[in-house]
Amino acid sequence: MVRIKRGTNKKRRHKKILEAAKGYQGRSSTCYRVAKSRVEKGWQYAYRDRRNKKRVYRSLWIQRINAAVKSFGINYSKFMNHLKTAGIELNRKVLSELAIMNPDHFADLVKKVVPAQNAS
Repeated sequence: MVRIKRGTNKKRRHKKILEAAKGYQGRSSTCYRVAKSRVEKGWQYAYRDRRNKKRVYRSLWIQRINAAVKSFGINYSKFMNHLKTAGIELNRKVLSELAIMNPDHFADLVKKVVPAQNAS
């Protein structure tokens, strides 16, 4: 019976995990057993937060649009309704950037979309 040596494969597997655990504190970066659990948990967080990031950004855009529209005397939901009825299809990301980078153009858009009695 021939002896099978697995040292190189094991070392390669351990090295991959310890490389991924660089920057962790304490034994999480040096001890394989601890590092493996920490790295796997980190991968779980990364997977989850790639989906959550989209929610967070949409929420941020809505807050920015709402803040920009408040100065015209209406709220976010009414503004979005007026946009829809006017047939203007700009997404929230573009509206948010427009409100921050080009307030004059955003004001023109609001005045064009919102009926005269609401825009003061």
